[in-house]
Amino acid sequence: MKKWNLVIDVAECHNCNNCFISAKDEYVGNEFPGYSAPQPLHGHKWIDIKSRERGSFPFVDVAYVPTMCNHCDDAPCVKAGRGAVTKREDGIVIIDPVKARGRSDLVDACPYGAIWWNAELDLPQAWTFDAHLLDRGADAPRCVKACPTGAMRSFKVSDDEMRRITQDEGLEELAPEFKTRPRVLYKNLHRYNKEFVAGTVVAISNDVADCVSDATVELFDGTACIGSAVTDAFGEFKIDRLEPRPRALRLHVSHASFVPRDLEFMFDSHSIALAEIALQRAT
Repeated sequence: MKKWNLVIDVAECHNCNNCFISAKDEYVGNEFPGYSAPQPLHGHKWIDIKSRERGSFPFVDVAYVPTMCNHCDDAPCVKAGRGAVTKREDGIVIIDPVKARGRSDLVDACPYGAIWWNAELDLPQAWTFDAHLLDRGADAPRCVKACPTGAMRSFKVSDDEMRRITQDEGLEELAPEFKTRPRVLYKNLHRYNKEFVAGTVVAISNDVADCVSDATVELFDGTACIGSAVTDAFGEFKIDRLEPRPRALRLHVSHASFVPRDLEFMFDSHSIALAEIALQRAT
């Protein structure tokens, strides 16, 4: 059995909001019997883009993470719905717009906060994976088609094939601690939930700092190397995907033309930009 899946590449999302707007355009004021009642013009974000800034000057980046109903295989809303929420054979979760009326408890059933309460209609609502379009022959949800950078991709494949794609591309769940087996997965999620150490390696000569390119930078937690990088033409490096927890770390910088240097510092669980790291030329 083939099932629908959505993959979002955080590195390719630039917060254009086309996915959000496409969902608004599709659902606001439009009723699709058996799938969804009209979405309110204001308040609801069936596709909601989260953002997070990491680092400090001059090493700063911002990640954008579109979130929505995850169409989980072990969906708490389906269990709580008692027939008002169903899981289709193709993996899509549908909140019945008739049976779910008055069921405000279903909003709290979703640990991701992806179910919205329509006070006017007395109805819980969520993104339907555009099931009404897919059932009419569309090859992808509107958000996928609206994304100008290709940050969103949809697949209708077997679970075995999706497991292979997940492994090959290093896909992750947004919140694995919920254990709901979501069908929305993320690539490059480290830009949102992990940290980095960055800096610039220079050589000081006659009070002038010259950038040192091609230096090897290794990051150690105790005796374990937890990341490495090579400086670019500007002497800059960035070691990413670090777990956000406080600890003492050590940086080892080496280059064939310079004396190696070690730098110890406290990592306070947030991304950090180190001061210039000066090397002495080897004699």
